Amino acid sequence: MILILQSYGVMHSTRFVKTEKDLFIYAKLKFSSYLYSMNDSHFGAVEEIDAEFYIYHVLTGNVKTEIHHHSSAQLVYAEGGIVHVFTDSKHWYLPARCFMWIPAGTPHYIFSTSPKVDLYNFYFKKEENESGFFDEINIYSVSHLLREMILYTKEWDGKITKNDESKYYFLKALKGILPEKRDKKLAFPVQHPFPNDETLLKVAQYIHANLEKPLTIESTAKEFGMSTRTLSRKFKEILGMNYVRFLRALRITRSLELMLEGKYNMYEIAMMVGYNSLSSFSNIFKKVIGIPPTEYQHKLKGDE
Repeated sequence: MILILQSYGVMHSTRFVKTEKDLFIYAKLKFSSYLYSMNDSHFGAVEEIDAEFYIYHVLTGNVKTEIHHHSSAQLVYAEGGIVHVFTDSKHWYLPARCFMWIPAGTPHYIFSTSPKVDLYNFYFKKEENESGFFDEINIYSVSHLLREMILYTKEWDGKITKNDESKYYFLKALKGILPEKRDKKLAFPVQHPFPNDETLLKVAQYIHANLEKPLTIESTAKEFGMSTRTLSRKFKEILGMNYVRFLRALRITRSLELMLEGKYNMYEIAMMVGYNSLSSFSNIFKKVIGIPPTEYQHKLKGDE
């Protein structure tokens, strides 16, 4: 990790981020220095006045961007894999078959190491009298109708204006149904603040690298030479959440990544993320996500 920190200061390159567990320190560094980059060629085009709608799909996997913001709102849809989205205060996990709405002007950074992820990006200029839905950043599972509309645009690219009436009004309809046709039964609630404290950054990375272990707050505090009370206070004061909730969020999101890999059965996944039985894992998963893990896995695969 020292290599990453030193190299970042010289190179400012994403190539030093080797795994998801490095994202904690990397994301904090990027937001601390607030890199605003227009290296991605489409960012400039999105800002053009007549770009009421703009499409830029990435269908090659391994997505990464610099921190940026734009005057258009963005809809990001993931088809396969998990995408990490960092805002200035939170780390969001966007799983397959879900979309994220990012309001206009929100600084964010997108990263995914999933080789099979297809990322659909839609940019929408803000309109007068929009509903409150469009002012809130959040992640939702898509309805069947909305997913089919998104996939229909797979071959589309670039600015869509009124000169291309069929595409223009199709996108207008897509945006219009978002508040109604998102799947309210399965909104995706797993997101958390990322630490702005150096000690908690190291603690978060340690937890992510050792999820298969018991990781009680007592054992983690001992690992970093501090009292349980001190570590507990840091989580509550700096992150606004307790240690157990933070640990649970990391375990559940890691389980989603493992589900999507398709290499392990549910019992193996439960063990790999630190649960000592399938039933305890299933109970926590249902409490966080709203449905059992097997049902969620079927949904991610498009089986229902």
